[in-house]
Amino acid sequence: MKLYDLEASGNCYKVRLFASLANIPLEVMAVDFVSGAHKKPPLSDLNPLGQVPVLQDGSHVVRDSQAILVYLAGSHGGLAWWPAHAQGQADIVQWLSFAANEIEHSLCAARLVKKFGQPLDKSAALAKSTVVLSLLDKHLECNDWLAMSRPTIADCAVYPYVVLAPEGGVDLTPYTHVVRWVKRMEGLPGYLPKP
Repeated sequence: MKLYDLEASGNCYKVRLFASLANIPLEVMAVDFVSGAHKKPPLSDLNPLGQVPVLQDGSHVVRDSQAILVYLAGSHGGLAWWPAHAQGQADIVQWLSFAANEIEHSLCAARLVKKFGQPLDKSAALAKSTVVLSLLDKHLECNDWLAMSRPTIADCAVYPYVVLAPEGGVDLTPYTHVVRWVKRMEGLPGYLPKP
């Protein structure tokens, strides 16, 4: 399996992190983002949206980090990461959605402005970050993991932009339950350090 990857991307890191935790071998293909390789063939043939990550498993192509997590967990990761029952899947998918929406428009956006100079509204991103981290902290006050009382792809989806939040000027120290969860993630066998 090939993963078309950008080292600095939190979305690509989600996939590399999960593959490392679940012992799934990937051939990581670095994409020259600066030259726009993600928007030209052959990569744009795999993902017309011109985004990474993209996973190629034989003739099957999956784009979007959340979809790749589901694919890898369902096809290679076993039931521990992606359960067979609808309730467990729903519990996980709500966190995948949280990662793709709330985190993307808060912690990720703040990082894009500060670290990469993207023309986004940093003050709005920082304000949303406070709300997002407060919600996450409240959930983790009573739960060690995001779903199913164990590590799942939900944790892999949410973790990257949380742990990278200081690169966007977001301080995690007030969120003690989040900080403890970060340490639990870092203690998992196969943990892959952040980029």
